[in-house]
Amino acid sequence: MTARPAWAGRNYTLLTAATVMSSLGSSGALIAGAFAVLESGGTATDVGLVATARTIPLVLFLLIGGALADRVPRHRVMVAANALSCLSQGLFALLVLAGDPQLWQMAVLAALGGTGQAFFAPASEGMVLASVSGEHSGRAFAVFRMGMNGANIGGAAIGGALVAAVGPGWVLAVDALSFAVAGGLRAFLDVSKVPTRAPGGGILHDLRDGWREVVSRPWLWAVVVQFALVNAVIAAAEAVYGPLVAEEHLGGAGPWGLALGAFGAGTVVGALAMTRFKPRRMLLVGVLCIFPLALPSAALAVPLPAAWLTAIMFGTGVSVEIFSVTWMTALHQEIPEEKFSRVSSYDWFGSLAVVPMATALAGPVQDLIGRPAALWGCSALVALLTVGVLCVPDVRRLTRRATPPVTDGPVAVPPPAQEPVTGAMPSAVLPPVPPRDGAAAGE
Repeated sequence: MTARPAWAGRNYTLLTAATVMSSLGSSGALIAGAFAVLESGGTATDVGLVATARTIPLVLFLLIGGALADRVPRHRVMVAANALSCLSQGLFALLVLAGDPQLWQMAVLAALGGTGQAFFAPASEGMVLASVSGEHSGRAFAVFRMGMNGANIGGAAIGGALVAAVGPGWVLAVDALSFAVAGGLRAFLDVSKVPTRAPGGGILHDLRDGWREVVSRPWLWAVVVQFALVNAVIAAAEAVYGPLVAEEHLGGAGPWGLALGAFGAGTVVGALAMTRFKPRRMLLVGVLCIFPLALPSAALAVPLPAAWLTAIMFGTGVSVEIFSVTWMTALHQEIPEEKFSRVSSYDWFGSLAVVPMATALAGPVQDLIGRPAALWGCSALVALLTVGVLCVPDVRRLTRRATPPVTDGPVAVPPPAQEPVTGAMPSAVLPPVPPRDGAAAGE
């Protein structure tokens, strides 16, 4: 019996192992970072400021990161980004362990981590799908997602326990180590037979070229616009309104944490289902699976009992994962490999750009129209946006092909049948915001 499937080659195995490792560390670090701020005397507002300090450079540098990753070997960008994340988390850990960390210091280090993610994400996009043959791409990405989601769930549970047992500083140190190990694994990727890219114009030329790739495909820009708003309203509902509803009606943080955990468990089940399910009209099936994302906001608006909310969150996790796999399969099939990072950077940018504004406005909107009305509005907007995307003919017509098309850009050699290296993760996600995406936390 072989230790791995025949389609899971060396690069695929290295990429999956590296992502599982970094996801374990980063999901625990999300908890540790918040408690580090609170234990230093910070307030909930200070926690939000540190989170914002990470998000701003992530949004600012995403497009530049995508253009850079199409100009230099992508695995080098990934390793360098992992090194920067290791450095930022290592310094954060030392700061906390030494005692009396200042808010500005934590914000600067969070910004360094966000910068690393901005360059890592576009470079890594599509790596897993490009490391296997086209006929196995859906299954490969589903297995990859299953490992990543499982690591996120396990890492959060272990990280929370370790924060309580030994303090947040040591959990941050473990996260720094996980980035070092992940970067080391990615450094061993076999790039000897990867097609070389012919030099093009400058960064601005590459960004314009990527923009043309996006706007020339109605199915692509329609979904990007859809999720710019869907991610925003769900972030507002689950990051701001959800904890308030849980505190007042559901019994506090425990039931809310259980509901979020059910969402994570649903993503694992959804990834498992996609190892077998290969819909022909993949994007149509994926977009139909966005409708359930309207249900958690509606459940909070009622509000439904905690048990019902937990069941809804589980089903939402399953549906999100089906969309994630079909979306990445469509991108891998339709986007030329040599332009993939530029296109994915616009995808990431769309996913993240409106989230900070939505979370900032959630409180004032609640004061203006009331929390139930705001939550029903979130639910209605998700449904209406999804109906709008389904009206785009290309979304309904895009079908799965047996193998992805040959890239249309100049290369030094024909695309090989071996394991080409292109990106590693699907696009942006702020857990539990739907991963259309789905970057591992902290990467």
